[in-house]
Amino acid sequence: MKLNGSVALVTGGASGLGAATVRRLVAAGARVVIVDRDEARGTELAKELGQQYAKADVTDPAQVEAAVAQAAALGALRIAVSCAGVGWASRTLDKTGKPHDLDLFKTVIGINLVGTFNVLRLAAAAIARTDPMDHGARGVIVNTASVAAFDGQVGQIAYAASKSGVVGMTLPAARDLAPVGIRVVTIAPGIFDTPMLGALPEDKRAALASDVVFPKRLGSPDEYGALVVAIAENDYLNGETIRLDGALRMPPK
Repeated sequence: MKLNGSVALVTGGASGLGAATVRRLVAAGARVVIVDRDEARGTELAKELGQQYAKADVTDPAQVEAAVAQAAALGALRIAVSCAGVGWASRTLDKTGKPHDLDLFKTVIGINLVGTFNVLRLAAAAIARTDPMDHGARGVIVNTASVAAFDGQVGQIAYAASKSGVVGMTLPAARDLAPVGIRVVTIAPGIFDTPMLGALPEDKRAALASDVVFPKRLGSPDEYGALVVAIAENDYLNGETIRLDGALRMPPK
């Protein structure tokens, strides 16, 4: 698929992996709607890149539907990327025997898994209404999981469950959407140098990087964005989860 002239929607697009993806898509010639709850950052990035911003919570059907409609109004919506997500550290039982807070578990699942599905279903409906391209292709949806889906650490029960769900949706979504020419691919990033890690002391960041096999460093958000572009351009990539982690396998803690 040619990105030049295509329309894309990126959730969590105001910072981190999402912002890097927006920059890569714009550099490739796509028109992008940046979807994020952070209005200040989203508006600033949209102004800088000459794109559009839509304020939306991925768990809110009406807000996501409005953001998708805004993107579709720019032309043929071909690409939807879900980068919005949250993390939470809590054990199933803490050291005193207290069980994990159920509402917090539901919140992480709601944003990371249900929110991702909400974007997928609404973006798919809009992409399916576009004219088909070569071989009946209409577009691609890229979701974000995590290596925690496979190597969940101590305290990652909610996060790992949510990201495992994103991985689990990938193949059935690709099969569901094949008749309308929409591909679905998931990226499972390892440890990336995002704002979430930026607040950590340098020694903590170095310790995290030490578990990476090669290259022995944190991942760059730009590398995530580059993979999104590669997925969009390669029409034979479908129904797969790609680990982007420098061969990292997370230890128990």
